Amino acid sequence: MLSPELSNQPEPIAVFLFLTIVGLVLVLSWYFAKKARSAAGYFAAGGSIHWMVNGVAFAGDYLSAASFLGICGMIAFYGYDGFLYSIGYLAGWIVAMFVVAEPMKRLGKYTFADALDAKFNSKGIQLAAAVSTLIVSMCYLIPQMVGAGTLVEPLLGLPHFVGVLIVGGVVIVIVSTAGMTSTTYVQFIKGGLLIVFSVVLVMLVLVKGFTAPDLATIDAAVDKGNITIADMSFTVTSSYNAENINRTFVVLEKNSEKTVWQLMEDEGKPIIREVPFQMTTAQGETFSRIFATGFVSKIVQDGKVVKETGSLDPLSYLRTFMGSIIAPPAKISYDADGSHYTVWFHNEQPGSQLLQPGASNKFKLDPDKGATPQSILNFISLMLALFFGTAALPHILIRYYTVPSPKDARKSTIVAIAGIGFFYILTLFMGLGAMSGGVINVLDSNSAAPLLAKSFNTVIFAIISAIAFATVLGTVSGLIVASSGAIAHDLADRYLGLKINDKTKVIIGKAAAVGVGLLAIVLGILFQGMNVSFLVGWAFSVAASANLPAILMLLFWKKTTKLGITVSIFVGIALSLAIILLSPDMYAVYGLNPDTALIQLSQPAIISVPMSFLTLIIVSLFTQKQKGTLEKV
Repeated sequence: MLSPELSNQPEPIAVFLFLTIVGLVLVLSWYFAKKARSAAGYFAAGGSIHWMVNGVAFAGDYLSAASFLGICGMIAFYGYDGFLYSIGYLAGWIVAMFVVAEPMKRLGKYTFADALDAKFNSKGIQLAAAVSTLIVSMCYLIPQMVGAGTLVEPLLGLPHFVGVLIVGGVVIVIVSTAGMTSTTYVQFIKGGLLIVFSVVLVMLVLVKGFTAPDLATIDAAVDKGNITIADMSFTVTSSYNAENINRTFVVLEKNSEKTVWQLMEDEGKPIIREVPFQMTTAQGETFSRIFATGFVSKIVQDGKVVKETGSLDPLSYLRTFMGSIIAPPAKISYDADGSHYTVWFHNEQPGSQLLQPGASNKFKLDPDKGATPQSILNFISLMLALFFGTAALPHILIRYYTVPSPKDARKSTIVAIAGIGFFYILTLFMGLGAMSGGVINVLDSNSAAPLLAKSFNTVIFAIISAIAFATVLGTVSGLIVASSGAIAHDLADRYLGLKINDKTKVIIGKAAAVGVGLLAIVLGILFQGMNVSFLVGWAFSVAASANLPAILMLLFWKKTTKLGITVSIFVGIALSLAIILLSPDMYAVYGLNPDTALIQLSQPAIISVPMSFLTLIIVSLFTQKQKGTLEKV
C-alpha cells in the first residue's frame, strides 16, 4: 500500500491539457495586446473590467499556489493548524471590503503609490511605496514559482527548475504583451475552473470515504504463500503524549514487491498491519530514510469499528474523521555513527485532536501540550499578518483600478469573498483526504492536492494540475504587472521626474516585467521544497507591516503627514525583513542550525506592524507644521 509515486513519465493527457492551458493564455495575451497601448490599458485594463469578472479574477488571483498547493499540503500534514491559514486569508478580505476597496478606487490611478500620494505629491512616499511594492511582490512571487516547479514534476515528468523556467517564460510573454487586461481574463478563467474541479475532487474524496489498512497474523500471512519475510526489520522510537512509544516494523515481500508492515497486538494476539511507507537507500539491515505517507489506522463510524465506510456526505465525513484514529506522518532526526538520519513515521492521533488548534508542532497554544511563548507569539503574529496583509498586497490593490467606479470595487470584493470562502472549505476536505488516503509525499507538502487527484485517475490529475499551473500563471502575471507599474510609473515617471509619455511608460513597464520575471525564476529555484503557504505568510507579513499602517492612517487620521507615511513604510519593510532573514526557518535555508538563529521568531508581524504604526504616529506628530499634512480625505 505504497503512496503514489512522483513518476517521471509524463501522461499524454497531462501534456495535452498543459499545452492547451498555456496556448489559451498566450492567445488571450495576443488578443488583448491591442488594448495595452496606453499606460491605463497596460497597468489597469483601462478601468473597463465588469465588477463580476473582476470579482472572479480577484478570487483567481488570490487562489494562488499558496491556496491550492500550500494550504492543502499543510492540512494534510498538520490538520486544523494548516486550515488556520485559510481562516486568516479569508478574514483579511473583511478589511479589504469595509476599509480599503472604495477609497483606493477614488484615490488611485494605476498603482498603490498613487493612492498614498494622492494628497501629498511627495517624492518620499513615491519612493517608499514603489520599494514596498517591489519587495512584497517579490516575496509573493517566490512561493508561486516554487509551486510551479512542484506541479511540473508529476505533470510533465520534468525537474523542478524546468517548471520554474516555464512559468517565468510564459508570464514574461503575457505581461510584456497585454498587461493587466490579459492577466484579468486569465485569472477569471482559471479561478472559475479551479473552483469547479476542486468540487469534483472533493466529491471523489467523499465517494471513496475511508478504508483501513490490511491486518493479518504473521503466520497466516506467510502460510498463504504470497507474503515472505524479507531480510530486515527496524524499530522507530517516538514521543507521543509525553510517553516514549516503540514501533517495530518488518519488511515483507507481498506479491514479489517489498512492503512495510507494523508489528502490533490485537486482544493479546500478535498481528501485522500494512502501512504506507516508501522505502529508499538501504544501509546494511536498516534504512537511512523511511518515508511515511499518512493513513487512517482505525475507522469508527457511528460508534462502530469498520473496515471501510463507503460514500459519505460532507458532515458524515468530518464526523467519521473525528471519531477515527489517524496516522499522519511525523519526522524525527538523529545522528548515528557520525551521519545524520531522518526517519518519517506514523504518529497516530484521534481525528478529533487533529481538528483542534495546536494539535501539531506548527502552532501549539496550550502550555500543557508543549506550547511555548515562541509558538504562541508565532501564531498571533501569523494571524495579524494574514488579517492585515490582504488589504495591503499591491497586486490586490491595483485590481481596484480595473473597474469603472468605487461601487464596482465593493461589489467585486463581495464576489471575491464568496468564491474564496467556498474554495477554502474545499481545501479542508482535500487536505484531510490526502492525510488519510496515503497520498502524501513527505519531501514536498505542496504536492498533496495533485497526488490526491492522481490517486483517483490520471484525467482528474491532469486537469487539476493544468488548472493549478494556470493559477500560478495568473497570479505571477498580476504580481509582475504590479512590479512593472512601480518601476515605470512610480519610480521612473513620478519619483525621478522623467516626464515620460504613455508609450515610453509602457515600454519601461514591459522591460521591468522581463527583469522581475528573471529574478523570480532564480529565487523560485533556490527555495525549492519549502511550503508555499508558509512562504506566502512572509509576503503578508511584509505587506501588513509596510503598507497597511500607511493606508489606514491616511484614511482615518487627519494628522498624518507625508514624512510619517514615508518613514513608517521603510521601518515596516526593514523590521519585517530583518526578522524573517534572521529567523530559524531561514537559518535552515542557509544550512545553519535553526537553534542558533539570532531571532527565535518565524513570523514578524507582531513586532513590525505595531512598530510601523507607532513610527507613523510619532513622526507625524513631530512634523505637523510641515506642508502636506492631510486635512481631509
